Formats: sequence, structure tokens, C-alpha cells
Amino acid sequence: MADNIPKLYGLVLAGGKSTRMGSDKNLIAYHGVPHQEYLYGLLQAVCDSVFLSVRSQQLESIPTGFQSIEDNNAHKGPFNGILSAHVQHPEVAWFVLACDLPLIDTKAIHQLARSRNHEKMATSFATKQSKLPEPLITIWEPKGLERAKKYLETAESSCPRKFLINSEIELVFPSRDEVLYNANSLSDYEYAKSIIS
Repeated sequence: MADNIPKLYGLVLAGGKSTRMGSDKNLIAYHGVPHQEYLYGLLQAVCDSVFLSVRSQQLESIPTGFQSIEDNNAHKGPFNGILSAHVQHPEVAWFVLACDLPLIDTKAIHQLARSRNHEKMATSFATKQSKLPEPLITIWEPKGLERAKKYLETAESSCPRKFLINSEIELVFPSRDEVLYNANSLSDYEYAKSIIS
């Protein structure tokens, strides 16, 4: 990799409270292992290093051999985990994956990594239907995260999608929109399981 291209680290966002699901989304075993471990493995194929993004209460339950970054709680919502990671490693790009993506697969991970445009603020997956960036399946470049920090100082919304919509980013469409499916409730879980089986 060229010297001027930031290294790519992976971040599995596993620190959410999962209130709608009723149990930890990061621990659901869609593919035979806790989903955070499955996603961690997917990212290892394309990233120089991978971390779980977690709340302080989760630190004791991190599986052996998994690296983690604790949320520093300086920001609201998903930016909390993403920017906590950026503070620890400000020089790298972060391939961010939310733990509510049961249908994401190796092919999609490789496609986004190959499509990375390090000259833009971020490289985001989007469905062909919405054409809107999915901030939690995105490669965030260091300069993009620096700009996001500035944006959050004055923004009324801490929504990462809003930030991406108003930034210069690379949009990538997966071969199947289905891989971007979010499972946040029990009915979503049942649907995802039916597709996987």
C-alpha cells in the first residue's frame, strides 16, 4: 500500500443497548458464533487490525484474543464509538460495521474495501433503492472523521448519515441490497434467520 494512503482498521460497533431487540444484538449467533465475532472475522480479511467498540460495562466480557476500544462518551449515538476509535488511532481509516447487520458477507466486505476512495471523506455502501449512505457500513477516512468532529461542535443533529450526505464521499452499491439489512427487533431477527437458513 502506498505510503500516503492511511492504513485501514476495522471497528465492530458492539456497544449499543439493543433495547428494541430485547437482548444484545452483538451476541446473537446468526452464523453459529456471536455476531460481533463473526463481523470481526469478516473485517480481519481486509483490515490491518480490528477492534470491538464497547461500553465500559462490556470490557470484562470481551472474548480472549479480541482487541477492543472503550467508548469515551464524548459524543452521542454511533459517532460515540467511531470517534472514540479515531481518538485512539487518528492516523488510520476505519472500516465501521454495526452489529445489527446479519446478512453482510465476505463478498460485500471485499467489494467495499476494493472500492475505497481514500481521497474522499468516506466510502459508503448504499442501497440502490435509497441511494443514501449507510454510515455504519462505511470506510471513514481520517480527514473525514476530523471534519465530523468539527461538524458535531455546531450541528443540531449527531446523525452520521446527515454528515455524510453533506460531505464529499464515494457511494458504493452492493450487488444485493439485502446485505445491508438491519435487524433491530425480534421480527427482523426472524426474517434474517429465515434468509440465512
